[in-house]
Amino acid sequence: MNVIWIVSDTLRRDHLGAYGNTTIHTPTLDALAATSVRFDRHYAAAFPTMCSRADQHSGRWTMSFMGWEPLPNEVETVAEIVGRGGVATAAAVDTPFYMREGMNYDRGLDVFLFNPGQDQPGTQKPIRAHESVEDRSAWRYEEDRNAPRTVTNALRWLERHHTEHFFLYVDLWDPHEPWDAPAYYTERYLPGYDGGQVDPVYGHIRDAPWLTENDVRTARATYMGEISMVDTWLGLLLRGVDNMGLRENTAIIFVSDHGFYFGEHDGLFGKLVFDTIEGGVLPPHGSPGVTWDHSPLYEELVHVPLLIRVPGTAPGAYPGLTSMVDLAPTALELLGQEPGGSMDGLSLVPSVNDGSTPGRDFVVSSMPFANPGDPVRSFDTLMRHLRAPQVTTVTTDQWSLLYSAEPGRSELFDLGADPAQEHNVVAKEKAIAGELHSQLLRFMRETNAAQRFIDTRAELRL
Repeated sequence: MNVIWIVSDTLRRDHLGAYGNTTIHTPTLDALAATSVRFDRHYAAAFPTMCSRADQHSGRWTMSFMGWEPLPNEVETVAEIVGRGGVATAAAVDTPFYMREGMNYDRGLDVFLFNPGQDQPGTQKPIRAHESVEDRSAWRYEEDRNAPRTVTNALRWLERHHTEHFFLYVDLWDPHEPWDAPAYYTERYLPGYDGGQVDPVYGHIRDAPWLTENDVRTARATYMGEISMVDTWLGLLLRGVDNMGLRENTAIIFVSDHGFYFGEHDGLFGKLVFDTIEGGVLPPHGSPGVTWDHSPLYEELVHVPLLIRVPGTAPGAYPGLTSMVDLAPTALELLGQEPGGSMDGLSLVPSVNDGSTPGRDFVVSSMPFANPGDPVRSFDTLMRHLRAPQVTTVTTDQWSLLYSAEPGRSELFDLGADPAQEHNVVAKEKAIAGELHSQLLRFMRETNAAQRFIDTRAELRL
């Protein structure tokens, strides 16, 4: 069995037709879902971008022992394991952090096809951003954009290697901002769209007085447009799989790393929250030298889509809890390889074959563990400090605890009765909150988190 593993960054689960959205045009992913097992309770583990990639490639709970940093040499990747078994390995990516500053996330891959067009001014090294601006200024056609170019790179590799036993990892940063699909995609969701772009503020809309309701509406429409563009080009990729005769011997894994807020939960717009600066307003997008404030991880961020299509397996929906760390052992089993001995994840192949297979008792979603005052990389390559304790989310079949070490900031939600997480019941359900907090502490001990992180989280301060 071959494996093509596709990641689409920042793609909200509730923005796909396969998960009930009736507005956004995603026919490719909807068709893939119709022939796949759709995982309905799949959750991010380490958060966000490269922290999630560390989990994906290693199958480990990396939040406990590393941050946004190079992969440690002792952390074995899927590509390294299957490469030793004679499998051809390749990645086609445009997420811009794989190799920068020694990140080394291309380890074990025979071929690493990197499209460098996603760097943004203000968030990366100036020369990189300058090159990206030049690249974008040269766009004339849809195919010049990042997702199309990355898909094209993947297809070209497949044309050369489709007769081999292979593992292909395709990582699209879209629909991550900047949301710059051709205007005709956005016009489907915002008639009369004028081509303008809006940057998220990474905070509460109320702290960004320059933003208007129309700005937020435009931002969401451009995001939706970019989702539809990604869906279009994934259609080309999957058509290529069929054209090359790979449907019957190639498994497809499709997942996103996390979602995004567009005004939910008291007006959040972004995925993390910057501390306000002088005047009580948010800093300009991508500013260095600012700190992170209380950044809750609600369902919109951590409950992510996962589709797995395995030849010869009936489509369906799997209701059990699963985590991002489960994907590496899943890919390895599909490729006929044994998981690495240090992997924490559990293969999802049994769940694909039998929907009654039990899921996890709980899952944990978190930025890499850190304490207030610690310097962290959690948005780009810039080092920033935590002003407030980070939030870690513990999710069970029924409950979601958003734990903060700051007194009065933890929240508890009954997901069955309140899937939108609008009613915090932590004061009424202290016993449930305490049980989930205890599970978090056990998890941290079992995954060898540093004692100083455990100590600061030792109490549930309601």
